[in-house]
Amino acid sequence: QVQLVESGGGLVQAGGSLRLSCAASGRTDRRYTMGWFRQAPGKERAFVAADSRNGRTTVYADSVQGRFTISRDNAKNTLYLQMNSLKPEDTAVYYCAADLRIGTIPARAPSLYAYWGQGTQVTVSS
Repeated sequence: QVQLVESGGGLVQAGGSLRLSCAASGRTDRRYTMGWFRQAPGKERAFVAADSRNGRTTVYADSVQGRFTISRDNAKNTLYLQMNSLKPEDTAVYYCAADLRIGTIPARAPSLYAYWGQGTQVTVSS
């Protein structure tokens, strides 16, 4: 089992940048598919980006492609989400997720991830 803790959220103006971090602890000796999701008020949790277990494949939601970058530092057991050119519609609680069972292509469905962090709020003002 792995525990996930997100950090780095905050308030930023439109056009600004933030970097989210997700620190993993517990069974970090295993290679997990890891992803970022977000949930805005009144909306369902939505896929943002994911990184495959072997680190060779990353996928992004169309709405963030070219603006967000997912990466991980295995030595620090930390997943990152660099968010540039932020827009008000990016406002949401951002969650980190992990799973051992997903294959080489990262999954986009939240239901396929077993482990979740508590979330970090990102607010983008116009």
